[in-house]
Amino acid sequence: MIKLENITVQVASKFLLEDASAQISDGQKIGIVGKNGCGKTTLFRVLKGELEVNSGEVQCGKNQLKAFVEQEIKESDLHKPILEYVLSKDKKLIELREKEKTAAPEDLPEIMEQLWIMESDSAEARTAEILVGLGFNQEDLARPVKDFSGGWQMRLNLAGALFQRSDILFLDEPTNHLDLEAIVWLESYLQKYKGTVLLISHDRDFLNNVCGGILHFEGKKLVQYGGNYDTFARQYAQKIELVDKLIKKQNERKAHLQSYVDRFRYKATKARQAQSRLKMLEKMEDIDEVAQDKESKFSFPDIKPMPSPLITVEGGVVGYGDKVVLRKLNFYINQDDRIALLGKNGNGKSTLVKMLSSHLPMMEGTMRKSGKLKIGYFNQNQTEELPLELTPTEYMKTIEPDTPEKNIRAHLGHFGLEQEKAVTQIKALSGGEKTRLLFARISIGKPELLIFDEPTNHLDMEGRTALAEALNAYNGAIILISHDFHLLEMVVDNLWLVHNNTCTAFDGDLEDYRAFLLNKEKKKKKSLKKKK
Repeated sequence: MIKLENITVQVASKFLLEDASAQISDGQKIGIVGKNGCGKTTLFRVLKGELEVNSGEVQCGKNQLKAFVEQEIKESDLHKPILEYVLSKDKKLIELREKEKTAAPEDLPEIMEQLWIMESDSAEARTAEILVGLGFNQEDLARPVKDFSGGWQMRLNLAGALFQRSDILFLDEPTNHLDLEAIVWLESYLQKYKGTVLLISHDRDFLNNVCGGILHFEGKKLVQYGGNYDTFARQYAQKIELVDKLIKKQNERKAHLQSYVDRFRYKATKARQAQSRLKMLEKMEDIDEVAQDKESKFSFPDIKPMPSPLITVEGGVVGYGDKVVLRKLNFYINQDDRIALLGKNGNGKSTLVKMLSSHLPMMEGTMRKSGKLKIGYFNQNQTEELPLELTPTEYMKTIEPDTPEKNIRAHLGHFGLEQEKAVTQIKALSGGEKTRLLFARISIGKPELLIFDEPTNHLDMEGRTALAEALNAYNGAIILISHDFHLLEMVVDNLWLVHNNTCTAFDGDLEDYRAFLLNKEKKKKKSLKKKK
């Protein structure tokens, strides 16, 4: 049982929660949602015992095992094979195995019984299953941690949290470094998990498929809703509508009473009735508005139609140095195409869009583009290249020096960077605000083709919805790489699958692709069982 009673949490000078309460029963799977910066990760720190509350009481499974995803990897762990690294996250298992090696004969039965309870004999197999589910190959299991990039190391830490025994599992944006294949596997894993899951995520489909309840930051309070995210969104909208109606009705009643008081308070025959209505006004408590997040907005500029196809690729081969990543590329892209690139991370999706955006030359084949075609290309790593000392206005001026500042400010405003945000140093902007700045940068020249490589990692739920709406309103072509099923469902019409060193059209919709991934997962499990 997790219980929060009237807790107040302050970080620096900012109150994130004031007299907030919530109660979560054992075994529930709860999504924790709210705008960026509202205090979701801080709440995790409170529940894990890393941060004291200013007031109130916190009960969080005093005798229960808690697991969470570590953010760093120790230097001493970098040379461990990844299978051994994940196994080491269950410290009790490792401790008992060490004791078994040196234990006195009379102590062995108890140690062996504990190891049996912990299913020690199948620990390596269970670890391998988790790692393969999260996208590692069987051949990777003996490779050292240091061989893998930061995103893959985060997957290792996620694997460690899933492997270790736990009663409460804390997951903070677990899908950020996963591809769609790994997300589908993780959904299935969490659905079968017997303990309590506390999940921070901006991925609507993931919340829908995993959670049976939502804990929502409303103002500085916590409000609980039953059901998945879609159910919450519907109930929340109805709540706002109902309260707005009640407030409107109350205001009309107040105006009517006040009008009577103003007309008759000084008229002898009506003074008593006027006084009575004045008392009614004084006793009438205001109805609190439902705390709502600030509306998020994006607006990509309209573009002039251009003859199709915009791009034609024939016999394309692309890679790095002498290493071929993709071959036999034959396709064209039209003005009205909305394309999602699907496939496992590492299969070449990013390589393909780098080629299309002229950031990577072709090794063989031909690529023809319409003569005046402009392409706006976004990838999540571009935030690291932003000039941190400049403001968004100054930065955009370096790209469009001939554009008047008022026009630049107006363009930034279309992406939510208004007023003071437009003149704040980039280093002081949040991850989501830097993403917005990059959207503004790639679109200021009115490109006829927009390419996005994982655009949602730093966007909250409202930002993702606003992005989908803006892309639907945009009248150019779109190529989208994303692990957000909901965004893909909202935006794209064509699915291209990047696998087996090429790119081909996928015959089906996103539900068919989900089924395709689940079928692949079943085949993986059968393969693993054969190797045991």
